[in-house]
Amino acid sequence: MGRYKLIENADKFWELFQKYKKWTNNNPILIEDYVGKDADRVLREKPRCLTIEGFENFVADLPEMPCDLGDYFENRNGAYKDFSAICSRVKKNIRQNQIEGGMAGIFNPSITQRLNSLVEKQETKHEITKFEFGDD
Repeated sequence: MGRYKLIENADKFWELFQKYKKWTNNNPILIEDYVGKDADRVLREKPRCLTIEGFENFVADLPEMPCDLGDYFENRNGAYKDFSAICSRVKKNIRQNQIEGGMAGIFNPSITQRLNSLVEKQETKHEITKFEFGDD
């Protein structure tokens, strides 16, 4: 007999992800800055990037849903195979958010590249020419 799952199905999982996305949109990161000749203090809003860790923490902090999403994403012992497709969809949504935000300069592009294993590859070609010295 299987263990009881707090998230009943993929639709509920997606609903939780949509709540997380809404929360990130409604809770930007505030960055302290000083502007003008008098260096007036202002707080600038910076969009919050979607992350797997952020989603996991968001769900774990919900009073009605304190669970570890790592089990769902890792499909431990095959117990969460019904969630494989939705977990993949969530990961792709997060990756899209990070890549597009990095490309637009909203998020740090180099961190975005590292988080998503994006690397710029340059091909370097070395030619070695053999010089022969004659008896001349």
